[in-house]
Amino acid sequence: MRSVLLACLGAALLAFPAKGAEPPNIIFILSDDIAQGDLGCYGQQLIATPRLNELAAEGTRFTQAYCGTSVCAPSRSSLMTGLHTGHCPIRANREIQPEGQMPLPAGTFTVAQLLKDAGYATAVTGKWGMGMFHTTGSPFRVGFDHFFGYNCQRHAHSYFPPYLYRNNERFSLSGNSGQGVGNTYAQDLIQRDALDWIRAHHRQPFFLFYAMTLPHGRYEIDDLGQYADKDWTERQKTYAAMITRLDRDVGQIVDLLEELGIDERTILFFAGDNGSSFSPDSEIGQKFDQTMGGKLRGFKRGMYEGALRQAAMVRWPGQVPAGRVSDEPWAFWDFLPTAAELAGTEIPEGVHTDGHSLVSFLKGSSAPERDYFYWELHERASIQAIRFGDWKAVRNGPSQPIELYHLREDVGETTDLAEENPDLVARAAQLMQAARTEDPNWPLRDRRMAKR
Repeated sequence: MRSVLLACLGAALLAFPAKGAEPPNIIFILSDDIAQGDLGCYGQQLIATPRLNELAAEGTRFTQAYCGTSVCAPSRSSLMTGLHTGHCPIRANREIQPEGQMPLPAGTFTVAQLLKDAGYATAVTGKWGMGMFHTTGSPFRVGFDHFFGYNCQRHAHSYFPPYLYRNNERFSLSGNSGQGVGNTYAQDLIQRDALDWIRAHHRQPFFLFYAMTLPHGRYEIDDLGQYADKDWTERQKTYAAMITRLDRDVGQIVDLLEELGIDERTILFFAGDNGSSFSPDSEIGQKFDQTMGGKLRGFKRGMYEGALRQAAMVRWPGQVPAGRVSDEPWAFWDFLPTAAELAGTEIPEGVHTDGHSLVSFLKGSSAPERDYFYWELHERASIQAIRFGDWKAVRNGPSQPIELYHLREDVGETTDLAEENPDLVARAAQLMQAARTEDPNWPLRDRRMAKR
């Protein structure tokens, strides 16, 4: 009995920082459109990703990490707010001209604000896409101290843009056309800023949200590197080179943490913002097999597992088990409560989150129990999905029938079991209704009604 009590006490001490201990730095690297099947640690054999493979070996790799939803802005909003897309204020990409996207509304509470209030320095580098600087969704109005890169995701389609932003000030990139030609590859500047910011703030707790644009299209690279002489199409070579560039840049972040002596007090998350961008029969999909050997169905803008599962891993030397591969699910909306526990702070009274802290799970325990995971998206028709236990329900429009899949036996979602399980279909419908808050910006609409 005494040994059991001692073991429990030891587990408790591991789960929480010692009293007076400095909270860890938090880095979340979000890759735009990376798929599980793009990385060697998930089985990719044609694209070199040695540093991400190393990251997985030094930490924990997840096979069932879920994004907020399957396109950029709402997925990122879910990550920032701790809300799934039944409650999140942004549930689709909505463009604003001449530049920007529908902003996070006034009063939105984010993980950046949480950490800033807890004494962290905060920065976002790369792509924002949740509100221009004059709007309520400006990164500076939701908790960030520093910004560098692209605000508008439409602008971020160019890797040779005519300008970028440093904080809220635009600066020109001489010689860049915005159309694949130029003197300056934007990722080089964004990477340099991220490294410089870490150097400048490593003596205090910091939170860096590094929202890399790689490998999102348009597909542009300044150096094809090892792929230049491959007998592939130019698009395939470019895509592979973009992923290997991303891999190199993640490696440089890890190297800097070690150089500064802060890697053991820095937790680093890496994930994609949605699943594969390519159908299996596309030029990229055929070459690089992003379906994980045909295992996962679907891609970006859908509700099947290939659209929602992410390449994801977490590294924290001495805290997160090295070499662990976890099949237990978690989702982007878990990040905010996780950050709160890591920082030793409380989520303010009146702030709702749909997530659960993952701290003990990341350190080796089981994933938190929950009733369901829920997603919706309003790009064309309003589409929904809900996972409860091993069951997954998909509805591709409010007037469409609910499809039902058993993920443990059918991860590829090939066999619709709805007809044989009317009780589970009814439960899925009830959960879908209960999971969402009505919002005039996001009514449930069939495809023929959608303005796209």
